[in-house]
Amino acid sequence: MLNQEQIEIPKPLDQLTPEEITRKAAIGKLMTYTLKSLTDTYINKGFQWLLPVMLSQSTDPLWPDPNLSIEKRIEFEIYGKPVRTTTSMIIHKLAATSTAYPKLFILSPNIRIERADRAKTGRHIYEFTQLDFEIVDATTQDVFTLVEEALITLIKDIKQNHKTELTTLGRLNNPEVPKAPFKIYDRTDLEAKHGLDWETNLISELKEPAWVINIPRQFYDSEDFQTGRWDNYDLILPQFGEVLSGSKREYQYEKIIKKMERDQVKKENYRRLIEMAKEGKLKPTAGAGIGIERLVGWIAGVKHIAECQPFPRAPGNVNEL
Repeated sequence: MLNQEQIEIPKPLDQLTPEEITRKAAIGKLMTYTLKSLTDTYINKGFQWLLPVMLSQSTDPLWPDPNLSIEKRIEFEIYGKPVRTTTSMIIHKLAATSTAYPKLFILSPNIRIERADRAKTGRHIYEFTQLDFEIVDATTQDVFTLVEEALITLIKDIKQNHKTELTTLGRLNNPEVPKAPFKIYDRTDLEAKHGLDWETNLISELKEPAWVINIPRQFYDSEDFQTGRWDNYDLILPQFGEVLSGSKREYQYEKIIKKMERDQVKKENYRRLIEMAKEGKLKPTAGAGIGIERLVGWIAGVKHIAECQPFPRAPGNVNEL
């Protein structure tokens, strides 16, 4: 991974030199094709495209998560009700797939005010977009197969049809088209080898995307209480780390309540989800969210993923535009 001291915070759009504008435009074309390719893949497989939710009483608690680095949660009141900016659409996905939309995806804006000291990691921003998807009665392998096909198609087509942009970015030969199936690591094995900072070490070793499974996480990720194993997964990219996080989901009332109480999650923030589970209305699903800026950043070979944004959102930096 790049040394943080070598990573400059991307400049605002209006401060770029002509050469930097040329580079920015090339990244923008790769972003456009990435969005087209991924959404085409999902639509062609029968997914419905939902519009995002940006303010809600219920959103992802992001807890417990050992990598949590949120400096502030944005909460305020509208129409006499407390709401929060969306940190992810997981709660809405669980409700939506259990009712009218059994296969769905969303280009979902996420607001997570990262600590300012993460500005120079090159892989953190405080506003980002995920391609969030969820599928009723899906397995982890179903998700792996879908994502691997989508990414292989994307990289293959970009290398074939966007040589001009890749040349501008010095990426004509990278990244190589990954081969399916992607390698799978178990988090317990990585911890035994590298310690708790296993992701940093894995990033430096990887040459192409790889899965990591069995990661202790939020209440909605499926957990086997008898074995202690989690049926969840991250997709890790060279340089940028986690680009996708997902799991099979909890849908049984007793398990959800037990995990919320264990993890000290505020049940009052998830009343309707709890009611749906108690009424037997939640269905077994699996899904994930793909970080678009990290994915395009890896393809484009940027030093900081905020370079993939027209208006950079690096932690600790607030520009007028």
